[in-house]
Amino acid sequence: MTTLARAWTRKRAALAATLAVAALASGCGIGGASDDGDTVRVYTGRHYGVEHAFAQFTEETGIEVDFLFGNDAELRERIEAEGEDTQADVYMTVDAGNLAVGAEQGMFQPTDSEAIDAAIPANLRDPEGLWFGLSVRARTIVYNPAEVSPDELSTYEDLADPRWKGRLCMRNSPNVYTQSLVASLIAHHGYDEALRVVKGWVGNDTDIMATDVLILEAISQGACDVGITNHYYLAREYAEDPEFPVELVWANQADRGVHMNVSGAGVARHADNPELGRQLIEWLATDGQGIFVDGNHEYPANPEVPAEPLITERFGTDFRRDDLAAATFGGLNADAIRLMDEAGYA
Repeated sequence: MTTLARAWTRKRAALAATLAVAALASGCGIGGASDDGDTVRVYTGRHYGVEHAFAQFTEETGIEVDFLFGNDAELRERIEAEGEDTQADVYMTVDAGNLAVGAEQGMFQPTDSEAIDAAIPANLRDPEGLWFGLSVRARTIVYNPAEVSPDELSTYEDLADPRWKGRLCMRNSPNVYTQSLVASLIAHHGYDEALRVVKGWVGNDTDIMATDVLILEAISQGACDVGITNHYYLAREYAEDPEFPVELVWANQADRGVHMNVSGAGVARHADNPELGRQLIEWLATDGQGIFVDGNHEYPANPEVPAEPLITERFGTDFRRDDLAAATFGGLNADAIRLMDEAGYA
């Protein structure tokens, strides 16, 4: 971790209260800070795999990378507070909702890149070129094979059926992954039908948990039989223990396909080095795509890049994916929060 990143981790709570006057402290980027302008600075809410990817980018291009880890919302506030004086060239984050909020707040500038457009499918990037999905994560159904047959599982909507009463574990409503899944239900079904589904989940006495890791642990220990998590959390468990007693089933394969979210980035509106920001994002979408996604067991956003062996062998790649535009469900984030509050989903 860079000096800059360590300093941010130690002081994050204090900085959150003084964002209006906070400034990016000097520190070492990968390979050391540079005074010649060949440094791109990244504010990132993504913590997995970025250091190795940035180091490889520097090795291949000679462009240094300074990066600041932090909470997504706090980083957005910081960029807004810094205004034209921000040192952020790129804002990187997880979840389409975070990217959509950033776009709504005017944090990004349009990036015109034939290379990125060719590498990243249209549904995984902002239609105006403000941000680009760089990795893909499926949020799908996981289960205890000792208690549930995969033939019993089919869709997110089916988990509202009373036969699952007392058997479900799900992520809490403040989590962006939950919000995006519910937002996708709104996009596909409309608000009222999505509300009926979420009320069904609540009515099944679903155990609401703070992390996907806790959901997987609860299922493995028999505390619940079925849950919904991002696929890579299960992949991490398999990497440590190939016999971990939880499996997944791809949701909604008979209709729209499993919900796919993104981790992505865009060039900051007031970037000092927008061209270097564009180069970094291009590299992450093309030559650096594998190293960027493999460290977190994600699927590549670039369809020309193969998925890593672990998820290919355990989960496969031949499954139906929901092609709903990330910008569409990302833009419904506020509606999803309101719906879950109305449904009593904690």
